[in-house]
Amino acid sequence: MAKQPNLYAFSDVDSLAKVLRTYMLQCQRAAFDRHGTFKLAVSGGSLPKTLAKALLEPTNDEFDFSKWEFFFADERAVPLDHDDSNYKLLQDELLVKIPENVGKPIVHAVDVKYLDDVQEMADQYQEELMRSFAAKDSVKLPIFDLLLLGCGPDGHTCSLFPNHEILRESSAWVAAIEESPKPPPKRITLTLPVVTHGIKIAFVATGAGKKDILKEILDTEEGRSLPCGLINEAGGEKVSWFTDSNAVEGVGFPRRGSL
Repeated sequence: MAKQPNLYAFSDVDSLAKVLRTYMLQCQRAAFDRHGTFKLAVSGGSLPKTLAKALLEPTNDEFDFSKWEFFFADERAVPLDHDDSNYKLLQDELLVKIPENVGKPIVHAVDVKYLDDVQEMADQYQEELMRSFAAKDSVKLPIFDLLLLGCGPDGHTCSLFPNHEILRESSAWVAAIEESPKPPPKRITLTLPVVTHGIKIAFVATGAGKKDILKEILDTEEGRSLPCGLINEAGGEKVSWFTDSNAVEGVGFPRRGSL
């Protein structure tokens, strides 16, 4: 039987951010040891704000952002300055706050030339991944050092939605969605095999609004078939959940005391 994911629960978001910082330092160190750079994929929602709290407070000199590469676990087919853009969210919450003295990361944004052709946008973003991770014919899947993900109230993550046909995609690295169950309708997303192939996978889920879905994902058989549950099943101990006490109220899944 595969080992279970790690569940960490904290009294509040500030406490969570402190431990997430330590986790990120561990991931950075391991990535630098492997190949001298830190390649991570991030999603949107409340995650970038929590990430900024973890990375920039109280100091930031332990991180060498000049060797970081940010990719997007999913993105919406909107201009980069649109309020629905995950790029804009990461830019506003984190990237503009990184001081010059610790270096600026490389950020792989989508090509906005293809806003009207979401399949082409997905194909172009896959090409971007290939340029960074080596040609697709020589690498079956890209291996991210870390994927930082959120969890929606329906158990979706990235733009992988419950019961969606994209969950069965096995060859593409990046997939297009024309009619997302959640607006905006046109998006691209990393596919499930890419997510589960990462070295480390971290979910950040906070607030009482998450407790019902976390109980389903972590405590029930049905929850294993939700996108977050599928990642738990495939990733096992590579997966860590960073939550606050409100989000895991009533959840029976065993918590871990420390990293």
